[in-house]
Amino acid sequence: MKLFIKYISIVLAIYLMSFVFNSVYIGSLGALLIMGMVLLLVNLIIKPFLMLITLPANLLTLGLFSFIVNAWTIMIADSLVENLSMGGFLNSLIAAFIITILNNLFQDKD
Repeated sequence: MKLFIKYISIVLAIYLMSFVFNSVYIGSLGALLIMGMVLLLVNLIIKPFLMLITLPANLLTLGLFSFIVNAWTIMIADSLVENLSMGGFLNSLIAAFIITILNNLFQDKD
């Protein structure tokens, strides 16, 4: 269930960003759904290694550097999906913030 909530957060954040920023381009609904799946896979496979490599910077910034790592994972997923463009690092960083906020809002607090 947590992966499904994360998937919905990703898709919704990118969809909302396409309305706010002209540089975020979604060519089709299929590309948006594929981007969600690719970003989930990148987060499951590559993100742990990136977090381990950037652990000193993450400790120095008290965890804020993890948003940079999240932006990198979004940029990696963006490069793997055709017919969708996030528009660069700044938009990826904003998407990382929005995804985190939506993910926390959608999670069931027990």
